This record gives sequence, structure tokens and C-alpha cells, in this order.
Amino acid sequence: MTSQRVYSDEEWGLLVGLPESVMMAAIFAENDNANRTADESGAGLDAISAGRDSGSTLVRDVASELVTRLGDPETGELPPVLEIGTRQVEISDVLDRARTATTLLAAKAGPGEAAAYRHWLVGIADQVVNAAKSGGFLGIGGSWVSESEREFVHELSVVLND
Repeated sequence: MTSQRVYSDEEWGLLVGLPESVMMAAIFAENDNANRTADESGAGLDAISAGRDSGSTLVRDVASELVTRLGDPETGELPPVLEIGTRQVEISDVLDRARTATTLLAAKAGPGEAAAYRHWLVGIADQVVNAAKSGGFLGIGGSWVSESEREFVHELSVVLND
């Protein structure tokens, strides 16, 4: 049985849309150049795709639907083009939707399924912010995770109780 049957269309849309929003918020937590943003995007898509191998039915179902929408990095499908220089995702909005998802999962998912989904979201953000150095000049200096990226992952983790 698919986990989608437990949720209304609106609830399922929230659960399916949130991983991509988390990925985008993590990408835009730090203003990076196009190459770094592409590396982060690829890492996020890989993290979403990896959810298809989860022991959680909910994570597998959400990841499978997202890979269908976004493309499968394992088959070499091109990821969606990101608008560099624009912030398509407001971090505060993503955190608010994560709070809503946490409440929804507490009401409708078993504790293991809810925990797996929340942990997967934090893992997506973590993989994105660790994909490329931020700051520096011509590859010299900078840090793997900037303060703003670290802050986003921490806030997401707190919101999701992960």
C-alpha cells in the first residue's frame, strides 16, 4: 500500500513539495557562484533520489514521485535549471511548511515513518550545504559550510525535531 492514501491531496502536496523546497533553501542560504550552486543542486537531487532506497515507505513514495518530476540523476537526466541570482524560496516559508509537515506527520504517520521523513529532509539540507565551498577567491579559502548555511540546517533540524 502506498503511503499517499493516508493524506489528502493538499497534505500529500506539502510532503512531496517540501524536500525540493528544503534543497532550494539550502542552496540559497548562501549566495554562491553558478558552479557552486550547480554542485549544490546536484547534491540535493542525489539526496532526494537516495530516498528511494529508504526503509521508510513514506520517504520512498515521496522520493519516487519527486524523481519522476525532477529527473533521475542516476540515469543522467538533466536537473532543472535554477535561476541564479534570484531567491525562489523564502527560508522562513520553508521552515513554516516544515512545522506544518511535522504536525501533520505527528497526526497521521507512525513515529518511525515521521522520524525517517524528518531525518531525510535534514539530510538533504546537510548534503547540499556540504557540496561546495562558500566564500574564498578562485577556489582558495572559504569554508565548506558558511554560517548562514549552518544556521539554516540547524533551524530546520530544530523545527523538525531531528
